[in-house]
Amino acid sequence: MAIGIYDSGIGGLTVYKAVAAHFGRRDLIYFGDVARVPYGNRSPETIVKYSLECGRFLKDRYGISALIVACNTISSYALPALEDDLRIPVLGVIKPGAQNAVALTKNKKIGVLGTHGTVNSKSYVAAVKAVDSTVSVYQQACPLFVPLVEEAMLAGPIPETVVRETVKDIAKTGIDTLILGCTHYPVLKPLIAANMPGVSIVDSTEYIINDIEKLRLPPEQGLREILITDDTSSFLLLKNLLVGNIPVEVVTL
Repeated sequence: MAIGIYDSGIGGLTVYKAVAAHFGRRDLIYFGDVARVPYGNRSPETIVKYSLECGRFLKDRYGISALIVACNTISSYALPALEDDLRIPVLGVIKPGAQNAVALTKNKKIGVLGTHGTVNSKSYVAAVKAVDSTVSVYQQACPLFVPLVEEAMLAGPIPETVVRETVKDIAKTGIDTLILGCTHYPVLKPLIAANMPGVSIVDSTEYIINDIEKLRLPPEQGLREILITDDTSSFLLLKNLLVGNIPVEVVTL
């Protein structure tokens, strides 16, 4: 029974890449809801609705044994609904990111970059405070980051300007640790790091491996598949860049 990895679009491929590299004998099915990206500006009710549609599709078609929600916005709003509906383990990216940020910070000032949906949910604030209530958390919504990644605009004056202007205020807060609160953002990590000198950057995709290992799922055949709800040139470009020549299928919900 495969592991499903679900995201609203392209960003979750960073998680897929990390999981595939670590679990060579697990069957991994990626589902990107490219037709409806971004989720970050949707209502909580719509996010839950979309998430249940995608989760049910993966379970019905593949009988997945676990679902990795490779999206911070979905992790903020839909994990309980997915667990109740699918009745399989559902892992999000917020808790591992928060735990490791608390472990890294020296001055107990942590920043979070996220979509409007993730920032408004305050899910990272709650997750960090659950580990250490004395830590101060500073959030910054980055509404233009996802479009940059989705359109493969990763270098040059436009993304450089967008990143610089977006993070300039949070850079003044004195944080020493920064959580990339969206799985799209690791693709922009070099630009973000250039504008946040001396700040430790936490990428949740590097830490969710431990949570998957705790599931103790049996090895399989190492199947790799990618499903998307719309065929876009930007998705295929970044897919080839991040995970190589894995077959892609366009599906209709």
